[in-house]
Amino acid sequence: MQNLEKVCEQIRDEFNAKTEVREQALKNARELIRRASLAIRAIHRDDLDVAEQELQAGQAIVDSIINTLKPEHPDLYFTGYTQDALKEFCEAKLTAAILNDKPLPSPAELRVELPAWLNGLTETLGEIRRRCLDILRTGYTDEVERLLSNMDEIFTQLVTMDYPDAITEGLRRRTDLARGIIERTRADITTSYRQQKLTEKLDEFYDTLSTHMLNHKKA
Repeated sequence: MQNLEKVCEQIRDEFNAKTEVREQALKNARELIRRASLAIRAIHRDDLDVAEQELQAGQAIVDSIINTLKPEHPDLYFTGYTQDALKEFCEAKLTAAILNDKPLPSPAELRVELPAWLNGLTETLGEIRRRCLDILRTGYTDEVERLLSNMDEIFTQLVTMDYPDAITEGLRRRTDLARGIIERTRADITTSYRQQKLTEKLDEFYDTLSTHMLNHKKA
């Protein structure tokens, strides 16, 4: 028992140091989620400069998390709140690429784990649907077809990731939810397309009728 106090003091020192690292990790996770949210909001507002600033700030936080936690505190790096924050950042980066028709940054380029990247990819589908609905407010365009095609391609790849949740961290559940998002978007686009075609036909009919009535009066 003579060394009990000394051992416990060492344990307290270790716990104090770990607690400080954990608190900083939580702070970084919250800040990364905030940056990702602000970036997505700016993207939908077509404020690309602000979006890029937020994404760059987010990448700096990602680099800090990886450089600080992964080598020395892997338990804190692979914990839920850290990986959730990285997932949110992936969502923002991938959303920016998809909506601007740019190549998708890979997990290696973003320096994130594969599940975070894949789960972030699934959540881009909600943001793509949001952009489609914004476009459809002013009528059907080819852009919504491009976005719907991207949604289909994403889903096609996601359903091939048929691995246990312990590996993919809940990807299957998100993929199941993604199916509904895509089908609702497809239905909205189809309705808008049909309405636009109907409007065009009605306009053509009224133009033809007006021309016919004008010619009839002249006769």
